[in-house]
Amino acid sequence: MIIVPIKENEAIDKALKKFKKKFEKTGVVRALRARAAFEKPSITRRTVIKKAIYRDALRASESIGK
Repeated sequence: MIIVPIKENEAIDKALKKFKKKFEKTGVVRALRARAAFEKPSITRRTVIKKAIYRDALRASESIGK
């Protein structure tokens, strides 16, 4: 449960903004979307490897540029 402390005379818009920020941080929506569509383990592994290759390429390009 998300609890947002509201100060006295605080605008509703500001409180709603705080709630949305906390809600996004929890990652509920991201988890829901991940569960909605099943992804085979082999595809998950492949995406993880692709991301790692991309990160390594970025780090390599940064070290060359220095």
